[in-house]
Amino acid sequence: MTLDAASTIEEVITDLEEGFSLFDDWEDRYRYLMDMGRELPGLTADEMVEANRVSGCQSRVWLVPRAEGGRLHFRAGSDAAFVQGLLALLMRVLNGRTPSEILATDAEFLTRLGLGEHLSLSRRNGVMAVLGRIQAAARAAG
Repeated sequence: MTLDAASTIEEVITDLEEGFSLFDDWEDRYRYLMDMGRELPGLTADEMVEANRVSGCQSRVWLVPRAEGGRLHFRAGSDAAFVQGLLALLMRVLNGRTPSEILATDAEFLTRLGLGEHLSLSRRNGVMAVLGRIQAAARAAG
């Protein structure tokens, strides 16, 4: 499936499910996720400031929200390759969405992708912290 900006969150998640289903074991899915992380544009030094840091993450993570035209756009980055992959996944699902779309989406899609059971408690907490910051930006913009 070719996805564009008009794709729904459900379509993006289904596309990701199809992508992850191509791999038989967790190691291959892990590599796929890290490859996704390499596609994220890098953050500038001006973006990697304390105000953009997400607390509650084991690794250093930055999230930069921007509202434009009734939609929220995010730039994200981490100093850890695996976390960068998780951020890329979140960006595919939530970037460019309206505040109401973001607030209607919960972390359940990670389980659908088979990631929930493979994330350590600290990684799950970090993902939830990033989701919390994304949802806080959606509440502030909505």
